[in-house]
Amino acid sequence: MRGYSFKNYDQEHMARVIGVALPISFKQSVEICRFIKNRNINDAKTILHKVIEQKTPVPFRRYNWDLGHKTKTGPARYPKNASKEFIKLIESVEANAQFKGLNTSNLRITHVNAHNAGKAWHYGRKSRRRMKRTNIEIVVEESKNKNDAGKHEVNPKK
Repeated sequence: MRGYSFKNYDQEHMARVIGVALPISFKQSVEICRFIKNRNINDAKTILHKVIEQKTPVPFRRYNWDLGHKTKTGPARYPKNASKEFIKLIESVEANAQFKGLNTSNLRITHVNAHNAGKAWHYGRKSRRRMKRTNIEIVVEESKNKNDAGKHEVNPKK
């Protein structure tokens, strides 16, 4: 993976992080990205902790073939390992923002995406197998007001 896919990065009001070759499922990562986008980072961490405890399921909108339904959610799962990796990345981007001098209580996830990484082999088996690897990119932005931290802003065209 070369560089960031997010192009409108503002050095003063944004912070970012990349997780390279994380050992998690790409499909689960895509669904978690959709689930936490445009949320406050504290809310996102709370929700992901609830996913690990199996109290809040992650709704699967795209990769939902042959998936059991959860009450009031539809097709959903509890991707624990992927949620743990996302929490680590969110804490990392929070530390990056704090280092830059941003207010960490007003940070909102503006961009998050997952890409397939290079797949390594499990050697030493009777038949080799490929490992799941995913690259994840998270960009957060400092909101103007605390009330706007969880809301999606539309940038006017210049």
